[in-house]
Amino acid sequence: MIAHYGYKDAQGEFYITIDTGKCVDCEGKPCIKACPGSVFIEEEDPYGDEVVAVDDLKRKKIMYECAPCKPTRDRPPLPCVVACPHGALSHSW
Repeated sequence: MIAHYGYKDAQGEFYITIDTGKCVDCEGKPCIKACPGSVFIEEEDPYGDEVVAVDDLKRKKIMYECAPCKPTRDRPPLPCVVACPHGALSHSW
């Protein structure tokens, strides 16, 4: 299942997309530990599998929560994306 977390406003679209089907087999969910903003949590999906999701309290603030990892230029690869061994994470901005 593809899950989209975030929002759209006058500044743009700010979504983190997670392919939860790829999360099911991931050991230790390293993206959670790699995120300095503690944006990610582990939760049970409707099928009873443990997957990664974006914390409800941070969904409407993703642009700001992710800002430390997203400088305006010379962007290095994002820590959460690099930490994900299955390529399940992407950011829209």
